[in-house]
Amino acid sequence: MQKRWVENEVTDHKAVEELKHLLNIDEVLAALLVSRDITSFEAARCFFRPDLCHLHDPFLIKDMEAAVVRIEQALRNKEKILIYGDYDVDGTTAVSLVYHFFSKYHYSIEYYIPDRYKEGYGISTQGVDYAAANGFSLIIALDCGIKSNDKIDYANSLGIDFIICDHHFPGTALPDAIAVLDPKRADCNYPYKELSGCGLGFKLIQAFAQRNDIPFESILCYLDLVAVSIASDIVPVTGENRTLAWYGLKRLNESPCYGLSALMELSGKKQYTISDVVFTIGPRINACGRIDDARHSVNLLISSTREAAKSQSALVDLKNAERKEHDVSITEQALKMIEAEPALLNRKTTVVYNEGWHKGVIGIVASRLTEKYYRPTIVLTKSNGHIAGSARSVLGFDLYEALSGCSDLLEQFGGHKYAAGLTLKPENIHALRERFEDIVSQTIPDQLLTQEISIDGSLDLAAINGKFFRVLTQFAPFGPLNPTPVFLSKNVYVCGSASIVGSNHIKMTVKQKGSPAFDCIGFGMGQYLPLVDKGQVFDICYTIEENIWKDKRSVQLNIKGIRSAS
Repeated sequence: MQKRWVENEVTDHKAVEELKHLLNIDEVLAALLVSRDITSFEAARCFFRPDLCHLHDPFLIKDMEAAVVRIEQALRNKEKILIYGDYDVDGTTAVSLVYHFFSKYHYSIEYYIPDRYKEGYGISTQGVDYAAANGFSLIIALDCGIKSNDKIDYANSLGIDFIICDHHFPGTALPDAIAVLDPKRADCNYPYKELSGCGLGFKLIQAFAQRNDIPFESILCYLDLVAVSIASDIVPVTGENRTLAWYGLKRLNESPCYGLSALMELSGKKQYTISDVVFTIGPRINACGRIDDARHSVNLLISSTREAAKSQSALVDLKNAERKEHDVSITEQALKMIEAEPALLNRKTTVVYNEGWHKGVIGIVASRLTEKYYRPTIVLTKSNGHIAGSARSVLGFDLYEALSGCSDLLEQFGGHKYAAGLTLKPENIHALRERFEDIVSQTIPDQLLTQEISIDGSLDLAAINGKFFRVLTQFAPFGPLNPTPVFLSKNVYVCGSASIVGSNHIKMTVKQKGSPAFDCIGFGMGQYLPLVDKGQVFDICYTIEENIWKDKRSVQLNIKGIRSAS
């Protein structure tokens, strides 16, 4: 699929020039800083040199005082505390962090993860009933609860208090809990709004440690879990998250907890970036909640010995293998379904249904179909007598708004601009398919149906030297709102030959007039071999990375796009 190349423009040229001279760096690197709203020497220093002193006072979060006081009371009175969290990576890492920390100071503590299929997302009636039946008087909810007003009211009627730690947007009214920790609530003046659920759990134990004279250094061991949550929950890698991620990755790569260490051994990598976590660690932790029981993931992450972690990681890896089988099988079935109906290929949306598909992986399948056809997509299956669906969008199109136009056909739906979940009655499937197509067709600009490559700047290959690469690596960790920079170089040519390696990957060495030669890899780009193998000049867009082969390190260009010279 041909992609649109879009070059980002920097309008504040004065700030670029000032940073270029202040920091003694290449103009392209200065422009990257300005595009990230870094326009002063001090801001650049904080960006390039993350420091734990940059973390905000946790008591700036609204209701933190009340939360700590209630936990202290529970510990004094030896009350039973239940740590409750969502079944995804963010929820299970948050539960693992908070449970492990407080279990050092309190024996009457357990954790609870709701069943994805029997209880659904968020606080469940079954969860509250479990707490009541087992004598818990305080529930700490992580990564969920901000809209569970009725369940909190029910808990209150049973004499169970709630502390909610959530990072999602609240509804019109906050739950009637002892404390509602959510930087996104309108009356919270906390300086950073984009913490993950696990990050918010870290702020809770930071506050408790601060109040109870527990050394700050003793909670830094949990930053590996925080980094995994930041990566897997796709939250912005800016501000406080960037500091947490930087130190969390350092912890992950140097001294991870037993559970994460066991998962890292399974994937075989030696050094982990945010992207590595997303594609190797995150899916394994997520798989248990998708296929079976997310408590398996928590059991792994709180393992107290290497032997226990190794045993538990084998189970988690088995669940991930099952998840992959469902993922591959359902994706193949969906692709065949679409290709068998030419009318579906010509639409601006994809809506597919099979009552036998596994509900736990339809979100992954929706993402794969979106990648394949690059259009808003809904994948549906049967679950508990209703039809359950996962929806994914393309860059720039508001999926939630489109689903709002179908709300009369849905039992419920929720999510955000790019991803959503929904349920409906079986008799409304056809109507949803047609309505969704009509709404999208009328509102989506044609250019959004072609995948975009966002290019940060034009670069002469001769500018890529040791200093340039050293500064560029300090932009990491990369992630949302701090993406890996993509550069454009025009009129390059192959020196030597280009070849296909692996499954349709293009490998070549390129130069510009007067530049050094650079090795390149273009994954899945074998179709461009005729264009680059004719001795002609062409344009490339790419990221710059370090390639390590047999202990030899070199700079490599990871090709994202190839086109005829402009």
